[in-house]
Amino acid sequence: MGTYGDQARRALLDSAEELFATFGVDAVSNRRIAEHAGNSNHSAVNYHFGSRDELVRATLLRYSEDARARRRELVGMLGPEPGLRDLLSCLVLPFTDQLASLAVPSWRARFLQQMRTVPSMVATVAANTITNPDIDDLTQRVRAHVSELPDTVYTGRSWLLGRLVVDACADYEERVEREHVDPNWTGFANFLIDACAGMLEAPVTSAGDFLSARGASAWA
Repeated sequence: MGTYGDQARRALLDSAEELFATFGVDAVSNRRIAEHAGNSNHSAVNYHFGSRDELVRATLLRYSEDARARRRELVGMLGPEPGLRDLLSCLVLPFTDQLASLAVPSWRARFLQQMRTVPSMVATVAANTITNPDIDDLTQRVRAHVSELPDTVYTGRSWLLGRLVVDACADYEERVEREHVDPNWTGFANFLIDACAGMLEAPVTSAGDFLSARGASAWA
């Protein structure tokens, strides 16, 4: 069960994730987060996290170790010559498996969507993106499967894939809540992996440098 402090922190993280996902990061006060968590101490965020920035950081990174462990497990299951879809599975499944493990409704994907699209949060996400050797290795192996792509095209498509995965999961997460249906994250993950493979293997009719300047961290 953990200590009272652990439980209070977890409740604040759950509250922040839900409220940020629903109303936007900039629209939610620390006091509202505390009240939604059932905490009568309106200074609970500062007490348990030190500052609002640290709460946001903790919410952003709260499942990162679980995702890293799941990715290592999937990589360890790869055969000697994995195909493109096998490698993409190692990149997509840690996120969708995480979503599948959460109670319904969940707000994780919608929270991450907010973090990646709200201007005030872009710097926070960038500052807290953890270098992951497993992701770096996988993306290099994916690149080898589509070595015929010009660098500008690969970089741009990678950036698009990062948006596709997060935005699509956020939309599906919202649909599950709105329509009160049982989620099928396994089926949805396969749908995403198919889409990612199709985009990477699509013909090239324009090799301009359209998106590489934006940065392309598709899987962090």
